[in-house]
Amino acid sequence: MNQEQVVADANKKLETVSSHFVNEVKKLRTGRAHASMLDGIMVEAYGNSMPLIQLATVVAPEAQLLQITPFDPSNLQPIASAIRDNQTLGLNPVDDGHIVRIQIPPLTSERRQQIVKQLHEKLEDSLISMRAVRHDAIKAADQLKQAKTIGEDDYKRLERQIDESMAKYKTEAERLAKTKESEIMTV
Repeated sequence: MNQEQVVADANKKLETVSSHFVNEVKKLRTGRAHASMLDGIMVEAYGNSMPLIQLATVVAPEAQLLQITPFDPSNLQPIASAIRDNQTLGLNPVDDGHIVRIQIPPLTSERRQQIVKQLHEKLEDSLISMRAVRHDAIKAADQLKQAKTIGEDDYKRLERQIDESMAKYKTEAERLAKTKESEIMTV
């Protein structure tokens, strides 16, 4: 492995951690209905566990309402059950035989605080993963230095590049968390 590969590998891993954090943040409620709230829902249909998005369209026609229209009406009950069984969402779907509707209850201040706490936990997990990526990259650079593949100046340059990448992704994650926190706390 050479020094360009070390930096490229670290950037790729940091991007993966960052995109995972973005996806986790999308799942958090802000008090308004949005289709991405149901992104992680898996539904038992056709003998398999399938993502909800492959079985139905999800729209938010109003700020406090989600509407799910299955492509195949026979999947109506499994969709409603999958949403009801997901305890992290705490939603109660109602179906009228054609469409599943979910009324999104307004968030209490206590619930908002809980969601913000979840957000900070997800941010901390993300930062821990980023630090692990940085640690591995520095270790790989150190191995190159020990093997005399690179000199001290190249090692310092490599370490600086890794730290700059880490700082960029960390700043982006913190900015996203701050934005999401203000969305959650806005009544």
